[in-house]
Amino acid sequence: MRAKILVIDDEEAICDILQYNLTKEGYEVDTAYGAEEALDMDLDQYQLFIVDIMMGEMSGFDFAKRVRNVTATEHTPIIFCSALNEEDEKVMGLNLGADDYVTKPFSIGEVLARVRAVLRRAVAPAVTQPVQDSEYETNLTYKTLRIDRNAKLSYLDGEELGLTRTEFEILQFFLTHRNRIYSRQEIIASVWGEDVVVSNRTIDTNITRLRKKIGTYADNIVTRQGFGYGFKETY
Repeated sequence: MRAKILVIDDEEAICDILQYNLTKEGYEVDTAYGAEEALDMDLDQYQLFIVDIMMGEMSGFDFAKRVRNVTATEHTPIIFCSALNEEDEKVMGLNLGADDYVTKPFSIGEVLARVRAVLRRAVAPAVTQPVQDSEYETNLTYKTLRIDRNAKLSYLDGEELGLTRTEFEILQFFLTHRNRIYSRQEIIASVWGEDVVVSNRTIDTNITRLRKKIGTYADNIVTRQGFGYGFKETY
């Protein structure tokens, strides 16, 4: 089944360009010329939102807050696509739970690569045959920190952590690659994919958010200036 994408931008030309090129890639694409228009649509049918920030009375940030507070869309990936290119705006977008941030003017090749990467992380392949026991993945645990890799959930002291998809995959990477420092590029290749351009700031922001959420284990995620990050076991 083709992934269905909603492009939200108050510039009709941007909507047309993205719709045309994403459709050529095989996606089913709808457009909305503002956040208000988008909120009147049946949003739970989409697998991805591509959202401008500066639009009409309701910004893309406001749209993100609204969909993140609705059960049907709380986990739907969001890519912000905006002319705002200051670091603060990018950080704010990521802190709202966005999966990626593309600045205008953009190259279509970059947008398509980022869309592929986000959907690859978000959309599980359809199961056409009964699942055998051998296809299930074992849980990852570190003391009272646990990842259920089959349900895609994470827990601290038995309480669900509520990680974003990117935070979940970073934590999963760390728990399967302990006691070694990895460069940002190695983390990008594992979490985002080698064909995606991700800024150092994006990695740093996601790791900062992850540290806050894992509480007493925040210090286990160590930083080595000039080298990267790692997860260090303590006894």
